[in-house]
Order: sequence, then structure tokens, then C-alpha cells
Amino acid sequence: MSTNRVIVGGVGMVPFKKPRDSRPYYEMGEEAVRAALADAGIDYSLVQQAYAGWVYGDSTSGQFALYRVGETGIPVVNVNNNCSTGSSALFMARQAVESGAVQCALAVGFEQMPNGALEMQFEDRISPLARFNEALGQRFTFDPELPFAPQYFGYAGQEHMERFGTQQETFAKISVKARKHAALNPFAVFREPITVDDVLKSPKIVGPLTRLMCCPPTCGAAAAILCTPEFAKRHGIESTITIKAQVMSTDLPTTFTGERISNIVGYQVTAEAAEKVYALSGVDPTDIPVVELHDCFATNEVLCYEALGLTPEGSAEKFVNDGENTFGGQVVTNPSGGLLSKGHPLGATGLAQCAELVWQLRGQAGDRQVDGATLALQHNLGLGGAGVVTLYEKVDSK
Repeated sequence: MSTNRVIVGGVGMVPFKKPRDSRPYYEMGEEAVRAALADAGIDYSLVQQAYAGWVYGDSTSGQFALYRVGETGIPVVNVNNNCSTGSSALFMARQAVESGAVQCALAVGFEQMPNGALEMQFEDRISPLARFNEALGQRFTFDPELPFAPQYFGYAGQEHMERFGTQQETFAKISVKARKHAALNPFAVFREPITVDDVLKSPKIVGPLTRLMCCPPTCGAAAAILCTPEFAKRHGIESTITIKAQVMSTDLPTTFTGERISNIVGYQVTAEAAEKVYALSGVDPTDIPVVELHDCFATNEVLCYEALGLTPEGSAEKFVNDGENTFGGQVVTNPSGGLLSKGHPLGATGLAQCAELVWQLRGQAGDRQVDGATLALQHNLGLGGAGVVTLYEKVDSK
């Protein structure tokens, strides 16, 4: 089997919106795909496979969106992996190109989300998160009448406070940073500045979480064109941005023991994937200047600093207080504003992260540009569960 170098030849996304301001998913998906094709400078007829990610929708929503771009008869695979859906579509497209099955593949993610917290959609069958609820209940009280996600991530944050003495203000600083970065991103939803005091005084949710530490429902779409170097050369596609390494991990038995609530929200899944990415690439995490990570809740960003190896376990609070997580520090985390402020349309998030990092590596990120970045790391997590860690590299196209 061949192992092609995988080029990210084009990316595109639409500005994220609140549900009340959203267009239909198929319009957003179409626009994101057309933007990625235009960025690559190719026609849809050259795409050989497509992977469409979404969570809230009916089967074959991917075809409905893509047929608006073209009806070319290619395979369209619909992907649903909770919040890691977008990066799961990217993972599958990357595999198709890397293996030599195709020379050009499309990954697109879109979401037209309802207002309110995430809920299970089918009440006539057992939830795929039932074992996670049981594991959480071994340490904390799980209330089935309340939204599940804030309970998971709120109690994971509380556990970090108990283990390492982390203060609630540390989580609040994550939300403040997210808004500061989002103010520089025209694609972000929440761009107004906030203070630590604003965050702490917002309504209490679960554990240390307040409302301003939680990502709200948003709608949007993003897409990426992946191809081989030969395809890029033949069609005049810029070939400087590559996927250097990518790993998807799922849960291990330790997730369900209840001993570490952080594992219920993907700490071990993230750490396993990240360690494999670093081993495959030979890159040290402390040498990566820009990261887009899964900050669905401010508590999870703190956990991810440690799970991704950006700072040793137990040191995330110092990492935040020393400003190592933003411009002028060790690594700029979520220059886009992240899920907290850019927004989190479930199916689109992973591909929006991809777009942001490609723009960063090309030097096209405008006022939020991380100067001189040649490496970029992406982390996207879905409960239930799957974690995808992707390392991008800017290389000489010659």
C-alpha cells in the first residue's frame, strides 16, 4: 500500500451564527465547500470522494448539501461522531488520500443546531452515554434530568481543583482569553470582551462552571480539500501545508472505572492520541507554537493543556497564570476564539479548526496571526467517544 504525503490544498468556512440567525445546513455546507474549492483553485468534478460530517440531521444530509455543488456520482460518506465529527470526516479523507485509494478527497462538516443544551434524540432506547453516566455517578451525583455535558465537564473541573488546588479563577481566565482572541476573528460569534469578574458572576451551572465558561449552541460549516503532491502539482494547488501526523483514539476500560472523571471527558483518549502523533512525527509538543483545542467548556481547555503535553500534569494553572497559553507565551491556544467564543457547530468544529490552522501556517490569519508558525496542532473530542489529534506542517513546496 502506498503512503502518500497528504496536502491540505484548500479550506473554507462560513461565519458561525446563533441558531436564530442561521441559514439552512445545506446552504452553509454548500458555501463552505465552494470556498474550499475556490481556495484550492479546482472544480468539484476533480473530487473523487467526499466525507460529510453532521450530528443534528437526517440520514444522507451530506448528499443533499453536496448535490447543490454538483452531482458527479462520487462516493459520499456521512459521518457522525458527536463533537469530533468534523475531524473524523477529515481523518477518513486523509486515510483515503494517504493510502492511494484516491488522489483528491473532500471533507465537509455542517450543523444547524437547535437552541439550548445538547440532548439525546431518541428516548425509546438506551443512551450510548449510559456507561459514562454510571461512571460519573461513582464519584459525583449524576442528575438525568439536567443536561449531561455540563455535568461531565463541570465535575471534571472540580476533580482538577481537588487534585491540584486549581482555582475557579483559572477557568474564568480561559473564557476571557477566548473572547480576546475571538475579537480578532471575523468568523467568530462572540467577540465582545469580558472580564474574570463577568465570568465568575454569570449564572452557576455545575461544579466550578458558570454560563460564560460554557460554549453555546451555534450553527455553521467548514470544509477542506486533501490531495496528493502529484495531484497538487498537476492542478496548480499550493502544496506547502501537509498533515504530518494524525491519530484517532477511543476509550479504554479505565474510562468506566470512575476513578478519574477526567477520563470520562476524554483526558486519556486525548493523551493516547497525542503521544502517538508525537511519536510518529518526532515533534516535541513544547515546540508547537499554535494549537486549536476542544474548549467546549473552560475546564476542558485546562485539562487539554496537560493531556496534550503542552505542560506537565498538575501545572496547568501556572501555565495559565504565566500567560503561556496566548500571544507572547509558549503556545497560542485557540487563536480563533475556540469553541467558547468562535462557536461550536458540532459537525463543523473539526474542519473549522483545520481551516484556522491552515490560515495560520500560510500567514493568512490577519490580526490573530502567530508569527513564523511552521507547525500547528489540532485537537477535537467527541463524547462517547473519540478524540482526533492532527499535526500540520508547513513545508517547502519544491
